[in-house]
Amino acid sequence: MTSPLTRKIRWGVLGYARIASESVIPALLRAGNSELLALASRDETKLTKALARYPIPRTYLGYEALLRDRDIDAVYIPLPNSQHHEWTIRAAGHGKHILCEKPLGLNATEVREMIAACSANGVTLMEAFMYRYTDRIAKVREVLRSGTLGEIKFINASFRYLLDRPNTIKHQPGLGGGALYDVGCYPVNFIGLVADEIAGRPGSGAAQPESVSAQWVRAGGIDVMFSALLKYSSGLVAAAHCGFNAHKRVAAEIIGTKGLLEIPETYFDTAGSITLVTGEQRRDIAVAQSDRYRCEIEDFANAILGQRLPGFSLAETLCNAEVMDRLFAAVQ
Repeated sequence: MTSPLTRKIRWGVLGYARIASESVIPALLRAGNSELLALASRDETKLTKALARYPIPRTYLGYEALLRDRDIDAVYIPLPNSQHHEWTIRAAGHGKHILCEKPLGLNATEVREMIAACSANGVTLMEAFMYRYTDRIAKVREVLRSGTLGEIKFINASFRYLLDRPNTIKHQPGLGGGALYDVGCYPVNFIGLVADEIAGRPGSGAAQPESVSAQWVRAGGIDVMFSALLKYSSGLVAAAHCGFNAHKRVAAEIIGTKGLLEIPETYFDTAGSITLVTGEQRRDIAVAQSDRYRCEIEDFANAILGQRLPGFSLAETLCNAEVMDRLFAAVQ
């Protein structure tokens, strides 16, 4: 079991991945209710680099050694997608609360096993969809709940970029590479968010599509481009697009009978605006800059300290995994 919790949650990080070094470790250091206590890596050179950049009290050469540290309350897992399942279950066995990068598992079966392991060990688990902690998404929810758009008929959501870094794990099928796992999970999740709102059950993960279809382009054993259509029983149709092989495009639109909402930079926390169109009128709604990684960490830590569920639910995580299973099956 975890050691007695103090005012701050004491964190360990399993792996010095790029997202850990550039985004999450800095956010842990900014978080008011968290303390970065330890980092583990299988590469001693990475540990040396991390210590030169950040004040990390403890380092471990190997993940299991960090999990045996009784002073650590929670771990953040930024390992390759194929390793999320194993190390989440191992961390749960050591009584650690777990914030794990998306996608939580490679399929819904893995996700269910991870949820079961955490439940059996009495620890909190959350998938790290940091975009859910932005002012941009809060404003989207406000518009949806206002009824201004009327009955929602169509969603179009894209997340693509040109991946030109050599030797990246995103190109390695054995490590869970591919566009749908890496960036396509965001449009799928955003569509689920909107569908749950339409159904009047936000955060429930209950709005599963009644049918799906998909197309992909594969190269080197992974999907480098993936497009999907999802149809819901309400009549809503949604399109999700992602890829590694073309110019950056991160945007979404929600179209209803009375208006439409344009959401540029959908998954980012930059300041800007979303645009509401009704008839011939266009109105920009200001979006404040957010600190999505810090807000995610603080919510997760507060959930542990307050013995409540975190803001992003496991029901939504499982729904996302089930939908992606169906999308992969649709292109086999």
